[in-house]
Amino acid sequence: MAAHAAEPDAVVPPMPERTPNALRRAIAENAPQLLPDFDAHWKRAIGDAYDLAPVPAFLTRWWCEYAIARDPQLDAHVIELQHRAAEATDIAEAKALLDEVAKIRYSMRNVEPGE
Repeated sequence: MAAHAAEPDAVVPPMPERTPNALRRAIAENAPQLLPDFDAHWKRAIGDAYDLAPVPAFLTRWWCEYAIARDPQLDAHVIELQHRAAEATDIAEAKALLDEVAKIRYSMRNVEPGE
């Protein structure tokens, strides 16, 4: 299980295999707060579609969500950036903060299983 950012020996769990089932198990174990949204999105986008075309996009989105959530320090940083953007009174500052969040999320696509 992921340790809290305040814990000195915080261990970030490795990424699972890049499959929906493996990702769901990892989310359930290490980031259970994501599980209701993951399941609802699966049912809405994939569940009864009889079409596998949306699966890669679904997996990429949730891969990034889990990659951030499994690391308490990174998750806290992203949340802080989002809160600062929401409270910003300067549009340029808010945009810069949201751009930073987008860059972090985009970079998570490249995290490999086991990392």
